Amino acid sequence: MNGFFEDYSAYIMCFLLLTVGLYGMLLKRNYVKKVIGMTIFQAAIILFFILTAYKEGGTVPVKDPTLPLDQADAYINPLPHALMLTAIVVGVATVGVALSLLIRVYGAYGSLDEDKIQQEASK
Repeated sequence: MNGFFEDYSAYIMCFLLLTVGLYGMLLKRNYVKKVIGMTIFQAAIILFFILTAYKEGGTVPVKDPTLPLDQADAYINPLPHALMLTAIVVGVATVGVALSLLIRVYGAYGSLDEDKIQQEASK
């Protein structure tokens, strides 16, 4: 007895993470919270791509003598998984650069609040 929420629970979680990440990036005034929102948003995008690449009953794309060669639909496409590994590495690098820039901003302005930095910069 599979209901709607059991079948699509991972997609619902992905949508909730997207919403939380977007909320953090757009509406929070602290730059560290904006970076955290960006990280949550990136994780949700990666989760979405992995969910779409999932195939029920699929197997790894290694030649299996028990499977006939003409059954290509029995294998999982490895390309989305490889791309998401690359996205994880790029995401970690992006967060590292963003946090190092925030250290410089804090050293220059003494705050990470967007409104205070704009007031200080306009003087």
